[in-house]
Amino acid sequence: MRAPYRVVCRRKDYAACRIMQLLDVKKLRINQEVSQCSGAFIEKEIHMSRLFTSLALRGVTLKNRIVMSPMCQYSCVDGLADDWHFVHLGSRAIGGAALVLTEATAVSPEGRITPNDAGLWNDRQTEAFKRITDFISSAHAIPGIQLAHAGRKASTYAPGKGEGEVKPEHGGWQTWAPSAARYSPSYPLPSEMTNDDIQIVTEQFRAAAERSIRAGFKLIEIHAAHGYLLHEFLSPLSNQRTDEYGGSLDHRIRFLLEVTAAIRRVVPDAVPVIVRISSTDWTDGGWDIDQSVYLAWKLKDAGVDLIDASSGGNISHAAVPAGPGYQVPFAERIRRESGIMTGAVGFITSPEQAEQIIVTGQADVVILARALLRNPYWPLEAARQLKAEIEWPNQYLRAKI
Repeated sequence: MRAPYRVVCRRKDYAACRIMQLLDVKKLRINQEVSQCSGAFIEKEIHMSRLFTSLALRGVTLKNRIVMSPMCQYSCVDGLADDWHFVHLGSRAIGGAALVLTEATAVSPEGRITPNDAGLWNDRQTEAFKRITDFISSAHAIPGIQLAHAGRKASTYAPGKGEGEVKPEHGGWQTWAPSAARYSPSYPLPSEMTNDDIQIVTEQFRAAAERSIRAGFKLIEIHAAHGYLLHEFLSPLSNQRTDEYGGSLDHRIRFLLEVTAAIRRVVPDAVPVIVRISSTDWTDGGWDIDQSVYLAWKLKDAGVDLIDASSGGNISHAAVPAGPGYQVPFAERIRRESGIMTGAVGFITSPEQAEQIIVTGQADVVILARALLRNPYWPLEAARQLKAEIEWPNQYLRAKI
């Protein structure tokens, strides 16, 4: 790896100084005069990593371009975040992520994927999150929350606790969807939502957004991906309605735009609102990247600040070509064609890979999931590898090399 030094000659006697290019400058002192040419000296070279540049989103500034992706923990009782979430989210803030997003947080009890999901439909849940957001902020990271409704993928068992549907007699509930079509044979049969139901859920998102601000969150992400309720309305494969919320593309995106408008109206203008979408269903006749670009343009017009470009999750039999950076082209195209900032997500594992995504303009941030599960301090290690000078927690300075 290149040493962070270079030889400079004040006299511009490049012939004499050419000798110095061949030396191991790491063994020389900074600004040491070089005997072969009295005008030559060693200068520390400043290497600026783009991954560690700041990014402004409305009234919030991310200190770098690394975001912790929402990842379900299935560890709540009655939707309450607890000590597990304090450590899980707080450690990634200490580890250097600029934005720390909660797991999918349900806007109602019926909006949970499992009985063990986080929620934000009452004041106890608001208070439980407040100590977590205070700590994240104290670590110079931005606390963000992902608000969600699971739709037809609700009322299922958490991993390790069972498979498929949780029956009402075991604590499950009636699920809702744009149309009465199961996600898969083992999932609940949802009720088709009425227009009144749609308005109820819109109000639940609005109320959860207000609670998010009281809980200390400084950024809100709307979950419209992975086959959950808002994504179900977007895709013609799960939305078979013939009213103003189904059929044409403009009708299918209407619910998401109404939820976005409801949230944007009640949160301060300085608070960014971002949206996670599935850029494609990976299935013929379903939601695709062309529609995603159009949606991104509409969301930008509605006051959304960034698109978190994921994919899949709506069709149980879809063949997803998962691999390193496989979703990055979606973030790149949405950014280029809609003019909105984007986040790239999906099997981004190495600092060099993340740096390239930012340098080449494929996305404005990288959103890491498994990499941060494996190593909460991935950003600190990435800075070392990319030779970026960043702030470390004072308590960890002795480990900085």
